[in-house]
Amino acid sequence: MATPQSPIGSRRRLGAELRRLRTKSGLTLDEVAELMTCSTSKISRLETGKGIPKLPDVRELMRIYGVASDTERDMLLRLVRDGRQHGWWESLTDGVSPERFVMDAPGRYAALENDATAVRSFDLTMVHGLLQTPDYARAVITAGLPHHSAEDIGRLVELRLKRQEALFRRDPRALELHAVLDEAVLHRAVGGSAAMAAQMRRLLELSNLANVTVQVVPFETGMRRAHAGHFVVLEIPVELGSDVVYIEGHAGETYLDGRSDVDLYKDVFADVLQSSLSPDVSRQVISRYLVKHAP
Repeated sequence: MATPQSPIGSRRRLGAELRRLRTKSGLTLDEVAELMTCSTSKISRLETGKGIPKLPDVRELMRIYGVASDTERDMLLRLVRDGRQHGWWESLTDGVSPERFVMDAPGRYAALENDATAVRSFDLTMVHGLLQTPDYARAVITAGLPHHSAEDIGRLVELRLKRQEALFRRDPRALELHAVLDEAVLHRAVGGSAAMAAQMRRLLELSNLANVTVQVVPFETGMRRAHAGHFVVLEIPVELGSDVVYIEGHAGETYLDGRSDVDLYKDVFADVLQSSLSPDVSRQVISRYLVKHAP
């Protein structure tokens, strides 16, 4: 069964449509804000999909832009309704304080990943969340959120495992994942020997999927541009907006969707691929670490 489009996907698509209509009408953001008697930032947030849309606001914008087609009106109003729905992940993050979530920020990252057709990631500290075992995920999340309760940690582990179902979708198709791991990720002991051995086995298992590619950057490669920090490039269907780069740090998350930023990180990813071992040789390296970590 196909994964439903996320509320954020609907908001981004609505924003793109509103921006198209404003541009077609020849109005600036400031002019529309004045006609709406609201702030320019409110109109901007609606156009970038960052604001939660309200029916009265969108109806007024349609009046300003002269939307006369019933088909177009129905489409815009449907996007408003869809953009106000709750995502499947929200019950798993409800009540968890909005600090660093180690790839599971309430709402936005899960929503974007839900809408993505492909994920390209470079990791130099931990295995990508879509490839983690439950024990490895629990150890990572506990280390990243030391002040959270066991219940909160458990829900975030559940969320991580739920996200992984996208790798096994059949309709319309499974999420494509290309994960590049620095060899340090395989060397670093997370959760103990048994957890690491199980994680290595999981990497070997998932790397055999047609839609999953795992490559290792060996120690002898030295430094590459990618070593400046972990990042993820989310490839989004054009009808839902632009591709997005996700960067995570102690102070929170950063999302970049400007064309120049996305192109930069795609170039960095292409650069690190040149120094990565082939998928087959990478599996051989992972197998060696399986033996090393086996209790």
